[in-house]
Amino acid sequence: MSSTTNRIGTGGGRWGMRADVLRHGDGHDSSRVGYVELFFDLVFVFAVTQLSHSLIAHPDLTTLLHTLILGWAVWWLWIDTTWVTNWLDPDKVPVRTMLLVLMGLGLLMSSAIPEAFEGKALLFAVPFVLIQVGRTLFTVWAMGRHWPENAQNFVRITVWLSVSGALWIAGALADEQTRLVLWVVAALLDMAGPRALFWVPGLGPTNPHTWSVRGSHMAERVSLFLIISLGESIIVTGTAFAELEVDGVTVLAFLAAFASTVLIWLLFFDRSEQSATAYFSSQTNPGMVAQTAYTYVPFLLIVGIVLTAVADEVVLLHPLGHTDTWTAGLICGAAAVYLLGNAFFRRATGGRWSVAHLVGVALVLGVFLLRDTMTPLALNWVSNGVLLAVIVGDVVLGRAQQQPEP
Repeated sequence: MSSTTNRIGTGGGRWGMRADVLRHGDGHDSSRVGYVELFFDLVFVFAVTQLSHSLIAHPDLTTLLHTLILGWAVWWLWIDTTWVTNWLDPDKVPVRTMLLVLMGLGLLMSSAIPEAFEGKALLFAVPFVLIQVGRTLFTVWAMGRHWPENAQNFVRITVWLSVSGALWIAGALADEQTRLVLWVVAALLDMAGPRALFWVPGLGPTNPHTWSVRGSHMAERVSLFLIISLGESIIVTGTAFAELEVDGVTVLAFLAAFASTVLIWLLFFDRSEQSATAYFSSQTNPGMVAQTAYTYVPFLLIVGIVLTAVADEVVLLHPLGHTDTWTAGLICGAAAVYLLGNAFFRRATGGRWSVAHLVGVALVLGVFLLRDTMTPLALNWVSNGVLLAVIVGDVVLGRAQQQPEP
């Protein structure tokens, strides 16, 4: 990728932070993930745990909707911070200090997730808005003197986040039904901002060429968040199994849960991640690729992983007997969402539509229709079989496409 420094220049503005805290240069050293970024991620281990445990404790569609809204907020907060640290150097003291402040606020926000739609709405919303708006204002100040074009971009982002932030706060102060409506609108507004190029009256839209991201850094950060989510799946499985009496059925349920985690890991990290990272890093202006493939699409992957963790615990606790619609929906829905997310990710990073993944989505939804004929444990193994078939089919199709024509 071309040097970000060449796009920035120096002394472009007369206002802003005097110290230059931007990343400079090319290569691994200038794009590496800093230790403070990994430390920052620890808050999101807790946040993902809170999301999955809420859904385990309250198995209903209302809680699922709440989980999706709160999960979107958590993901959006994290990915917005990743964009900022793609441009600002986390080894510089001001940036490191900013991340540690955000970390403390994020811990407060995450602690409120189980009761965010009840008595702790303000404890969730206020830290969330402070993080989003505060981080963006800091970035305006940090870039103002050294990269004024992107500082102007963050002025637009501040306007968008201030409007959505007002809705998050208003929702926290409203009754539960109104809160749901306001938070859905706020989440949709957050989602629409990048696609609208953060258009603001009087300022217009951002030029997407401003988003000259470091592809290897962005790809690694998103991969690390997926690892965090998979780690939560391991924690849920291990904790549930440790509290059960060990017998043949329990062991089979444990193996099914472990297999689903391994298959999920293989689907992304063995079959998609490396080629996507290479494609992303080779782009001369990868900003729009980053917006689609590394900002929007990964949320589907995370939803699939979190739902898989919840489904695994449900099956561990109740492996036999009738498979109710909720359990079947968790098992098959998790696999379908994750496969669909992988298909979108492949397409957004220069690949073709994956036939194997799309057929897998159809198959796993077909399995859902057969739920009355299987126990939860059997359904989980069949779902795993579909994931394995997708991996095998993807390998076979990939090799066939690489074969030279006679």
